[in-house]
Amino acid sequence: MKAVVIHSHGGPDALVLEDVPDPMPGRGEALVAIKAASVNAADWKVRSGNLPVPIAFPHILGRDFSGVVEVAAPGSDLQPGTEVYAVCPPGQEGGYAEKIAIDARYLARKPKNLSHVEAASIGLAALTALVSLEDTLDLKRSEKILIQGGAGGVAGIAIQLAHHLGAEVVTTARAGNHAYVRSLGADHVIDYTQEDPSTLLGDCDAAFDTVGGACVAQCFAALKPGGRAAFIAGGAQAPESPRDDVVALRPAVGRSRALMDRVTAYIEAGVIRVPEITIMALSEAARAHELSEAKHVRGKLVFEIGR
Repeated sequence: MKAVVIHSHGGPDALVLEDVPDPMPGRGEALVAIKAASVNAADWKVRSGNLPVPIAFPHILGRDFSGVVEVAAPGSDLQPGTEVYAVCPPGQEGGYAEKIAIDARYLARKPKNLSHVEAASIGLAALTALVSLEDTLDLKRSEKILIQGGAGGVAGIAIQLAHHLGAEVVTTARAGNHAYVRSLGADHVIDYTQEDPSTLLGDCDAAFDTVGGACVAQCFAALKPGGRAAFIAGGAQAPESPRDDVVALRPAVGRSRALMDRVTAYIEAGVIRVPEITIMALSEAARAHELSEAKHVRGKLVFEIGR
């Protein structure tokens, strides 16, 4: 099969499209023909060596994908031909390829109203937003939340979910993305190139940071006493809170079919819509990583496999 492989840590040019052996599914696994896979920030962090996860070279990146079950090994409860999407479990990647063998317990049926490209765009982003807002921040109706980086994949879905939950949503975005984030459900938009959320807010019940850097301090400053903030951009641990009257949290984004089914329910109900998508080919992986690493992608980058 064709796959994008890294043979060592490095820059985007470390990504090489080459022929590799087809994976063989073991007991309880399914072999999935991948139709589309998305690009996530975690991908280029692993590629560069900046994310401390153990990998063996050669290594295939890619954490979420959509495709069709090709082979169901004994112990799997899925049938060949089933359209599925998934987020790989911790310790496994491999979405930047034509096929993947994965434990069937992580495979969920693809939402009926999405194409494979659309389903691939939303898996990890929606799962992260769902766990962060509902399970970690426990966001309630009428609460006010700051969501940093509103035009990004995770934040864009978080805006929609927070709006659905009945929260007042403040987000940050460049001027050119204000109409886009408002269309997702943002009530207030701060142009981070012109204004500092730290000086404008201070009455938020919750904050959700998907960017890192200076946004961390801004999140803490935006909270009122008793507030809580969730962080996903700075590693496995939440940053230490500089205030004793607010709490810093790091969402534990699990992987399971049950969690994906929660995402599917929101998608099929129309609560969550797919982000803006830029479709690329596997042969454009280096360019995709350059764009993602610049942190100015609106929505999601998705590889259409076989394009």
